[in-house]
Amino acid sequence: MLAGWREQGLSQAVVVDPSPEAAGLAGPNVTVVADVADIPLGFAPEAVVLAVKPQMAAEALPAYARFAGHALFISIMAGKTVHAVGSLIGAKTSIVRAMPNTPAAVRQGITVAFACAHVTQHQRALADRLLAATGAVAWVADEAMLDPVTAISGGGPAYVFLLTELMEQAALDQGLPPELARQMARQTVIGSAALLAASDEDAANLRIAVTSPKGTTERALAVLRADDALPKIFKEAIQAATERSRELSA
Repeated sequence: MLAGWREQGLSQAVVVDPSPEAAGLAGPNVTVVADVADIPLGFAPEAVVLAVKPQMAAEALPAYARFAGHALFISIMAGKTVHAVGSLIGAKTSIVRAMPNTPAAVRQGITVAFACAHVTQHQRALADRLLAATGAVAWVADEAMLDPVTAISGGGPAYVFLLTELMEQAALDQGLPPELARQMARQTVIGSAALLAASDEDAANLRIAVTSPKGTTERALAVLRADDALPKIFKEAIQAATERSRELSA
């Protein structure tokens, strides 16, 4: 996210991170400190992005209450509700809860966000601009929707990577050399994603276009969809992830 903001002309920021590696983030207009207490007293951020592990929230967040009077807080902590965040930094704090995903690293992510009632139109526009630095942004009016969002887009890259692993292994099982198996699996996923991005067609229509009647792809899909096995297990996986997101918010 920081890299994306820099590309958009970031004016000034302070990064709070105790790890030694964080020093590498410092640069023009970016100061790195190990603790919130080290933030310069005159620094008055327009936005504070909370990017800590949910399990560390109770310990880490109260120190940022000093900014609650004027700053917008953007939380990207999985599962933590606006109420939970507000209870740690101030009940009437302007909070946007957001769920990005890892393709943000190459500016191809999607972030789904929810704004609490205290967020002004100006603050929402600011949040939209900050989040858009890493890809697409969408908003929901019901915070509960962020649980399935977390399961689908938050965890989605892992499902795609798993599919890539499985395709590579299947190629190896069929006797293809390792280098070719890896290249085929990766480029097939990369190319398919690029085709999907370039097309106005639904994914289902693109799938049908690849599936010649009585051909090899049709035979493979018949195995994948036999007894509704793949759709069923994928639905169960998303449900499990959604339930885990709800558990984290408790």
